[in-house]
Amino acid sequence: MKKSKTILKDERFALTIERLCHQLIEKYDNFENTCLIGIQEGGVFMGDRIYSRLLAILGLEKLDYGKLDITFYRDDFRTRTKPLKASSTEMDFLIEGKQVILMDDVLYTGRSVHAAMTALQHYGRPENIELMVMVDRRFNRHFPIQCDYVGMTIDALDEAYVKVEWADNGKDKIRLIA
Repeated sequence: MKKSKTILKDERFALTIERLCHQLIEKYDNFENTCLIGIQEGGVFMGDRIYSRLLAILGLEKLDYGKLDITFYRDDFRTRTKPLKASSTEMDFLIEGKQVILMDDVLYTGRSVHAAMTALQHYGRPENIELMVMVDRRFNRHFPIQCDYVGMTIDALDEAYVKVEWADNGKDKIRLIA
């Protein structure tokens, strides 16, 4: 049986989201020419939370926010033993010349982020792309990818699994399963 340890929850989780939002505000001010994009599926949960908090903090009605499916851009999609289930991509804007903030829940090998950057090319050529993650597992990269905004860094064995659980009732948590 695998053991599970909660690393971050409730108030500290909410504080981490708040800190990430304020880091974005500090750099992007009114988010002119900037868009947020969550990677399906875990990055969309984070993106939804960051997007709604930014709207509330800034008193805005809308920011450019998209949800990007990377299923068929992954380098391992043909090697899976069972068929993959694609999610929908929801982006009603082009990223041409924009500042893109790409979001995911956990940065592990970097393969998902690599696939996301490839998929983004169908929506234009951004001015730049920055990466925001809730958890950075920094010693396990397969690609030279690093985060610009990090909720927390976890050093864990390769066999361990980091799970970010997003709840609508504020009972969010991050667990390490070994």
